[in-house]
Amino acid sequence: MFCNFYASAQFKKVKHIVMIGCDGLGAYAIPDAEMPNLKRLMTEGSWSLKARSVLPSSSAVNWASMLMGSSPTMHGYTEWGSQEPEIPSIAETKYKKFPSIFSVIRDQRPQAVTSVSFSWPGIGYLIEKEAITHVLPANDDENLCAEQAVNTIIKDKPLFTFVHFSEPDYTGHGKGHRTPAYYAMLKNVDARIGKIIEAIKQAGIADETIILVTADHGGKDKGHGGKSLDEVQIPWIISGPGIKKNVQLKNTIITYDTAATLAAILRLEQPQAWRGKAVSEAFIR
Repeated sequence: MFCNFYASAQFKKVKHIVMIGCDGLGAYAIPDAEMPNLKRLMTEGSWSLKARSVLPSSSAVNWASMLMGSSPTMHGYTEWGSQEPEIPSIAETKYKKFPSIFSVIRDQRPQAVTSVSFSWPGIGYLIEKEAITHVLPANDDENLCAEQAVNTIIKDKPLFTFVHFSEPDYTGHGKGHRTPAYYAMLKNVDARIGKIIEAIKQAGIADETIILVTADHGGKDKGHGGKSLDEVQIPWIISGPGIKKNVQLKNTIITYDTAATLAAILRLEQPQAWRGKAVSEAFIR
């Protein structure tokens, strides 16, 4: 379901979306972080540092919600490391999973190229691999993970690219959130974001690409999964054609609104089982 507004001239220019997910990137960290590439996206686009994860504030449940446009009670992935739904999914596609942005694209744009590059193997259990053109092998070397994504963007120019980085989550667990080590790691995370941005430019598609950067959860001390704002609040940053510039978003954003926003930009019909709403506050009208 989508409105005629989403078929506006602004979004007809969009031929590519690149979504970068940074595991464990708490929104609290952004103001003090040395992340020039991320902050340039904020200036050039729309952003919120008060978007929220679903509960529990942990990985698989939130990556599933982000990609599947709905809550854990709908898709059934409820835990940190869910590999199968703990609750039977309320709906399934022909790929035997709850509908995600990948199957929505495949069903409505069968010829579209899509790509996933991820460093946490848990992502592999959540995606409809048969619906995705390029599922790049899980690579726990973050730089190689970025390189995989860079090469695919330049070579294949996918309609939709999802890049997952495990940092700063690993550092949050090892050294703690709000620590010098955590903020130092954010410099590396930002450098990898910069490589993705540069690849988009090198591919010659910058003027027709939307970039969205977000996270699954934040953290507190050396963990996450709880209900504190440090754990629950995540960044949500979107930039590109048809997106308002330098706008702080005020409306409520839940992580499952991400898939709905992607579908709206691509002028795709949402599955009935989705519960997310497009973040239309960010859209130029």
